[in-house]
Amino acid sequence: MLQAQESLTFHDVAVDFTWEEWQLLDPDQKNLYRDVMLENFSHLESVGYQASKPDALSKLERGEEPWTAQDELHRVVCADISNSVHPGITWDAPYMLSSLLESL
Repeated sequence: MLQAQESLTFHDVAVDFTWEEWQLLDPDQKNLYRDVMLENFSHLESVGYQASKPDALSKLERGEEPWTAQDELHRVVCADISNSVHPGITWDAPYMLSSLLESL
């Protein structure tokens, strides 16, 4: 029996690092990450995925760091605020925002 399948998103196949984890990677590991993430996005586009390329991926493509310490600080602050409002619930604010934008 065939079952309906949900649409796959880039977030479903992306590997996320914290800023601290990213700093621990050597240049070859960062290059491999860039290549794999760009290839994953390309594969999704080839099967009809229609969404703009995530900012971090565009930065990697240009040879830049995917995020800054300020980006990480913003993520941590948002998580702390969310946890104080809803204790025990883990929130991924960047993913929630990108999902919201994709649904528009």
